[in-house]
Order: sequence, then structure tokens, then C-alpha cells
Amino acid sequence: MPWLQLKARVAPEQAETLEELLLAEGATAITLQDAHDDPVFEPDRGTTPLWFETVLTGLYDNLEDIEPMLERVRQAWAMEMADEPCPEIEFELLADRDWEREWMDGFTPLKMGERLWIVPSWHDAPEPGAVNLLLDPGLAFGTGTHPTTALCLGWLDALSGDGELDGCDVLDFGCGSGILAIAALKLGATRAVGTDIDPQALTASRDNAQRNAIADDDFTLLLPEALPSATDQRFAVVVANILAGPLVELAPLIAGHVAPGGRLALSGILASQADEVSDAYRDQGLAMDEPAERDGWVRLTGRRPTS
Repeated sequence: MPWLQLKARVAPEQAETLEELLLAEGATAITLQDAHDDPVFEPDRGTTPLWFETVLTGLYDNLEDIEPMLERVRQAWAMEMADEPCPEIEFELLADRDWEREWMDGFTPLKMGERLWIVPSWHDAPEPGAVNLLLDPGLAFGTGTHPTTALCLGWLDALSGDGELDGCDVLDFGCGSGILAIAALKLGATRAVGTDIDPQALTASRDNAQRNAIADDDFTLLLPEALPSATDQRFAVVVANILAGPLVELAPLIAGHVAPGGRLALSGILASQADEVSDAYRDQGLAMDEPAERDGWVRLTGRRPTS
């Protein structure tokens, strides 16, 4: 069955009104996209910012009476927005396609470092003898496609190649999908602890661990308030792929869990934020390395001195 797609470019203050009008006309789905590929990073708490110009798209399964429907939207807009002109609304018919198949085709195995692969379940592993982490795209908790995740996975792979993961305990702070902790376990770590403020993330992590045959005893998942204090438990390897603001705010907590001689990796950081984050962890007694950068994002690594 074909679909009707309506599309308009709107200013942030117009988006909510047009969205409500299209929904009132029976839209099956509404999407908001940046018209100029200008991402919004770390918005203020409690806000949902839109871009300077947003593309609003409505999808309909009713293909009849398009022009009368558009006229009703324009009239309702005039009543809601007084003298402000209604944005121009374009429409087109979309041919019916196997959307699930097309979505799946967009995800292929990804190689991280020398021997680690991220493999969707519907693909065969390109290198069966490599370390293959099975992870299906789902909730946006981390699938390896973002530069910040890829930077951390490459670092873990390099640690494994040097034997530094063998027998280690790992803390994944802000674990999301659990991808970093699970990768560390498959690369040689003995035990991992994952913590996240979102209970859904812990569920996703547990599901992904089971998909990868990780034993429950090897991967503990906790809300932050249940995480043992740094005086009770420190880790040879700590990874935190969140955002720069929380990384700075939580520096005493995260750095405190790095054992003497232990290693730390931080990501979710824009290149312009690297110095501030690195300084926060130097203040906690860690020796920080030069940042590694990919596509404007950086990974910071460091080590706690043994004494």
C-alpha cells in the first residue's frame, strides 16, 4: 500500500502547532528533522530544543481528498496563528516497500580494532574466529555506529591485544546497551559491572549479555545508587561514554573507582570540550593522555599511578 507524505519547513515556534494540526487530520506518524544537519548537543535540563529550521513530516495511509485536507489545515492555522502565514506544505506518494528489510540492510558488521566485530544477528560473522559481539540495533543506547562508541571499542581491543584486559574487573559507567562491558568480557576481562540511571538501559544490557552468552555472575547491572563506593571496590579498567557535562560533574566518583595502576577511558566528548574534561580528571590524580579524535568527537584515556 502506498503512503501519503506531507512535508513542511518550519521555525521552532511553529512546529508544535503544525504537528497538532496534522495529527488532527489523521497523521499516522510525525517526524522532526534538522533542515541543515546542525546537531544539538547537551541541551539544558528540562528543554527539548529544535533547530533554527526544522523539516516536519507527516505520514498518512489515507490517499483521498488531499487538497481539501490541506485547505482545512491552512484554515485551522489561520485561526491559531492569526496573521502568520502557514508554512508551505508539499506532498508526495511513497511506494510501498519492505521497510523492515531496508532498515536491516542499513546495518552491517563493523570491525573495531584488530579482532573485535559488532555483528547484527541477521548477518554471518565475517571472521568466525574473531571476537564477535552480537548486537541488534534497537533502543538508542549504543550500537557501535557512533564515533564515541567506536573509539572506546577500539581502545578496549588494543588493551586486549596487549594483554591488559586479561583477568580484569571492568566498570562501565553509563552502560547503555552494555556494549562496552560485554566487549571487554569477550576480549578477556573476568568480570564487569554496568551502571546506568535508566532502568531500560539495564534491561537492554542484560538482554545483550544473554545474546552473547555472558553469564549473569560475570556481568552485574546496577542503578548508580547501588554501586559500591570507591573505598569498597575499585576496577582495573573504567569506561564512561556519556557526555562532557556529566563527566566533569562526576569526575570524583568515576575517577575514584579507578584502581592504582588502573586504566580509564572517557568519551561522549566534543573536541572543544576535551581540555575541560581532561583537567577534571587530572585534578583527581590521573595521568591523562592526548585525546584520540574521530569526526569531531574525542576519547580521553588515562591511568592512575600505582602509588
